[in-house]
Amino acid sequence: MPLLFDMPLDKLKTYQGRTPRPADFDEFWDKGLAEMQALDPKVELKPAGFQTPFAECFDLFFTGVGGARIHAKYVRPRTAAGKHPAVLMFHGYSGSAGDWADKLAYAALGYSVAALDCRGQGGMSEDVGGVVGWTLRGHIIRGLSGPPEGMLFRQIYLDTAQLARIVMGLPEVDPDRVGATGGSQGGGLTLACASLEPRVKRAAPAFPFLCDYRRVWEMDLAKDAYAELRDYFRMFDPLHEREEEIFTKLGYIDVQFLCPRIRAEVQMAVGLMDTICPPSTQFAAYNKITAKKALRIYPDFGHEGLPGCNDSVYQFMAKL
Repeated sequence: MPLLFDMPLDKLKTYQGRTPRPADFDEFWDKGLAEMQALDPKVELKPAGFQTPFAECFDLFFTGVGGARIHAKYVRPRTAAGKHPAVLMFHGYSGSAGDWADKLAYAALGYSVAALDCRGQGGMSEDVGGVVGWTLRGHIIRGLSGPPEGMLFRQIYLDTAQLARIVMGLPEVDPDRVGATGGSQGGGLTLACASLEPRVKRAAPAFPFLCDYRRVWEMDLAKDAYAELRDYFRMFDPLHEREEEIFTKLGYIDVQFLCPRIRAEVQMAVGLMDTICPPSTQFAAYNKITAKKALRIYPDFGHEGLPGCNDSVYQFMAKL
């Protein structure tokens, strides 16, 4: 097995991360959840232009924290008898909920599907702004110059939990049989969703993003999806005089620290040659999950399509 840039597998299996965990981390997220729960989401379901004989398709809108209108694609089977399972889907960084067609395999199984558009990325969800500092590009560092409550990924993580609660409350959905899945950013959001909405029963992340930011920096991999970390230091802390403060603040949106909250059964996939989201950052999150879990390890693969992974996720969700 090639080991070109990260830890040997035996060390990965015990690695606990490098990013500092804020002292008030749990309080921070409990307050965020309370803020979310106090909202009137003003849910709207609008029939979409795309329809099929066996599944109804809707644009789902709701109001998230900070007043943004959030969009998700929602698909439900036309002929399901009684309450049925649902799957939440989360997309990669800068992308969108994608096409309707890739949701239909679950509708054919008799499941509903809700696929989130992340704020300010490629879909229809709003980013209403209102933060101090850098807004040119880069969602990880959006709001980093102000209080952590203004960080964009705080709001996006809460959107995932709010979507889960909305779907669980729909009359056709069995709230005890809801799963979540996604890759890269979608993998990180899958873990965040299952952490912040503990009723999620199954979670299937692939090569999750948004984990262990300091490790990314120390490996000199603050490029590609993590390039904004380098940009932020170059522009706002070129001597790294505030390095500890900055990485500690990033700790509020580091998925690894949310993972102990997960109650769902987890099936995670990781490629050991991943230079976009290094394996050690992913293991930092996986190793903190205390719920039932399993890991699919691809020794020769990086941040790319993983053979058999989608089929495995489908079979995993079919057991809901």
